[in-house]
Amino acid sequence: MSHRNARLTVHGRRLLVERVRSGRPVAHVAAEMGISRTTAHKWVRRWRQEGEAGLADRSSRPHRTPHRTSAATEARVCRLRQDRKLGPARIGPVLGLPASTVHRVLVRHGLNRLSFLDRPTGQIIRRYERDRPGELVHVDVKKLGRIPDGGGHKVLGRQAGRTTRSGMGFDYIHSAVDDHTRLAYSEIHPDEKAATCADFLRRAAAFFADWGIDRIERVLTDNAWPYRKSFAWRQALADLGAAGKLTRIYRAQTNGKVERFNRTLLDEWAYLRAYTSNTERTDALADFLHTYNHHGCHTALGGKPPISRVNNAAGQYT
Repeated sequence: MSHRNARLTVHGRRLLVERVRSGRPVAHVAAEMGISRTTAHKWVRRWRQEGEAGLADRSSRPHRTPHRTSAATEARVCRLRQDRKLGPARIGPVLGLPASTVHRVLVRHGLNRLSFLDRPTGQIIRRYERDRPGELVHVDVKKLGRIPDGGGHKVLGRQAGRTTRSGMGFDYIHSAVDDHTRLAYSEIHPDEKAATCADFLRRAAAFFADWGIDRIERVLTDNAWPYRKSFAWRQALADLGAAGKLTRIYRAQTNGKVERFNRTLLDEWAYLRAYTSNTERTDALADFLHTYNHHGCHTALGGKPPISRVNNAAGQYT
């Protein structure tokens, strides 16, 4: 494999072949290019046998690995990982294998991180991504306790905070996340009733339309009553020309993009600091959403913010 200090890249090998084809001796060409005659002959030979494709780098992987861990042992490693969630240091002594060998087996089968697995079943989480913006939008609601004036337990301490919080009630954060771009929109409401959910969906669609996502094709939700039974929700879907889709019961992983967004919402907004009032926390939501959409480094997008994937016909992304 070529590296940054290699004498010959693919272009250098092509130049080598061209000079040899012009009738010059291989030894002379090798000397002026600073490589050995053996190397020069190797690339000329590959070119004669395979043509242009022979000048490309080949994989350094061996053709066979006779000492590789047997398939039966690898299966036992995977079974212990998925059934008991054990790591290499604990699986190794059980099977009489070095921890490093166990780790390589887990990497080979995509089991080296527990975050890759569905914890209850041990099955590998299937990750998916829709091909275009608006093809699928994830919708969910997160319930948060309201903060009394003067602060809750994070400001006053656990005992005092419990006293001031009684009867404060809850905020319901409704969120919509586009599957392809991860562009997110959230609102805070006092409930999660059918009318509230339906009106939120219409405003979310208008938000996405402002960024060039003109049509929502499908909306994915959990099995909450407003999404399952309400006529208001069905009418909102019909008005948008979108189809509704429900996740399987107790399978939050299916709606994983908005579930992951909810976790980011808690870490980077709701629990970011000790707010002294509910209004202070509510006012901070807009700044969080702007940062998430325009400046957040999303690992699934190669470190770019969600807005970078939007069809930016309006030229709004800077």
